Amino acid sequence: MYRKILMRMRMRMRMMNATRKVVVGWAKEYKRYLSTTTTNQILLSPPLVSVDLPEIWGSTSTLYHHHPSQSPVSHLDEEKILNLVSLEKDVDGFHPINMGNLSMRGREPLFVPCTPKGCLELLLRSGVEIVGKKAVVIGRSNIVGLPIALLLQRHHATVTIVHACTKNPERITCEADIVVTAAGVPSLIRSSWLKPGAVVIDVGTCPVEDPSAEYGYRLVGDVCYEEALSIVSAVTPVPGGVGPMTIAMLLCNTLDSAKRLYGFT
Repeated sequence: MYRKILMRMRMRMRMMNATRKVVVGWAKEYKRYLSTTTTNQILLSPPLVSVDLPEIWGSTSTLYHHHPSQSPVSHLDEEKILNLVSLEKDVDGFHPINMGNLSMRGREPLFVPCTPKGCLELLLRSGVEIVGKKAVVIGRSNIVGLPIALLLQRHHATVTIVHACTKNPERITCEADIVVTAAGVPSLIRSSWLKPGAVVIDVGTCPVEDPSAEYGYRLVGDVCYEEALSIVSAVTPVPGGVGPMTIAMLLCNTLDSAKRLYGFT
């Protein structure tokens, strides 16, 4: 089926004489460009706002959602840029209407945010039982914490969100059958936080200094991985766990957008 879809897409591409380009990753040139660009310049820039052109399958706003201390774009108006993205091509799933539909029973968003979607896919593909289980989500960001909590609720888990103002987070977390952590605090989750046999998905990615590493630092997650291995039934590594799933789900959303654009349902 997908071969037929691709063949029809290629035919349309030739007819429109359009060139499509997929950029994966965050190039230094884009960082440099965005660090000196204002919100109004982005809103008025045809290459960035022409999301309604048929030759553009999806528009991603991921650049505007990195942690302010690590991002060259913290000066930009996130809300204005998000509202610029066409709902039908919001492959990040961050549009307010997509997020709103995700939160409502009986409604379906056109796109689900990529990292939460990847986390859920890991659970489902691994055969982890979700229905009726206690799930704790650490972090309440619009990118990960909130949408993964909503997704787990859709699969009938009993969900608790732990955040910076939560009292006794360790006691709450150690009762969870499923833990999804996206706090961005290196090795925050120790073995005492975890229930024996729990399933842990570590979304946190933090650089820590390491002179022996090639670039002088290494990436670690929110979970103390070595301690977790001795007590839980499954835990995702950092790097190499949730990251590749996020990329895969972004490409999946982009394919869904293209199928919708070309009338494949």
